[in-house]
Amino acid sequence: MVVIRSYGPSDLDACRRLWVELTEWHRSIYESPSIGGDDPGRQFDEHLARVGPGNIRVAELDGEVVGLAGLVPEARTAELEPVVVAEQQRGRGIGRRLAESVIGEARERGLRQIVVRPVARNADAIRFFHGLGFDVLGQLELVLDLVERETEVWRAGERVADLDFRV
Repeated sequence: MVVIRSYGPSDLDACRRLWVELTEWHRSIYESPSIGGDDPGRQFDEHLARVGPGNIRVAELDGEVVGLAGLVPEARTAELEPVVVAEQQRGRGIGRRLAESVIGEARERGLRQIVVRPVARNADAIRFFHGLGFDVLGQLELVLDLVERETEVWRAGERVADLDFRV
């Protein structure tokens, strides 16, 4: 049985491993091994320091942490970041339960809005969040590369406002 609970100090190594999995997924979909730097697990430490342990939920299955989700609070809003489930445990509703737990926490705190910012190429994440009710486009982030890249990072494929974009 999966238990969703607050983060505890003993969860650090498992959460670092999950963060590495998330980074590897981003490296894969963008075909860029440099994403996340040399020690992507350390980025979890930075996230933890920024948001605080009270804003992180973990999913535990048979005593093992298999997922994590975070709430990044602002004044009256928050961001749901990240949501990650160990690859071998995906497809079981664990990510949904984690996200719903964080959304519930945001409601309990009286926040007015919660946002997610999945990377543009992560169609699975976009579908996942849409299925949770995230169906308002609040803003888009457009990028203009000012330097040439060794390899093409972006690929054509998205259409918004009758315009073609690369992702």
